[in-house]
Amino acid sequence: MLEQWRYVHNTVVPPAAMSPSQARVRRERYRLENAYAGDVLVGCSTVRPPVGEERVATVIARVLPEFRRRGFGTVIYGNALDRARALGAGVVETCVLAADGDGLRFAVRRGFVEVERYVLDGEREEWVDLRLRVERAGG
Repeated sequence: MLEQWRYVHNTVVPPAAMSPSQARVRRERYRLENAYAGDVLVGCSTVRPPVGEERVATVIARVLPEFRRRGFGTVIYGNALDRARALGAGVVETCVLAADGDGLRFAVRRGFVEVERYVLDGEREEWVDLRLRVERAGG
């Protein structure tokens, strides 16, 4: 399961590609799930459990490029959002590689608004943090 999750992650966000050991650390801290169409891997999700006073959870849905625009992202995102809410999320955020136009459009269509753009120390790729609008976060 973890190697398939890592494959999708590394394919969708190559600048943040991770090693097997890095993926194991993620599995210990976050909720990782794979998505399939029958037996075929189509995507994955990450849910970072709520933290802080606002109970901010991060939900990330990834779909392999060859399976986009078929509804898989909607299902993956919906399941991850349900998981975050079950964990007690008060606020939901997501993070998208700025160069991933499909991912940014997907997030905006689901009610996310951009809150920050940044480049990690020592890196070149720009990332975008988005927050689900309050009226959408509750239901």
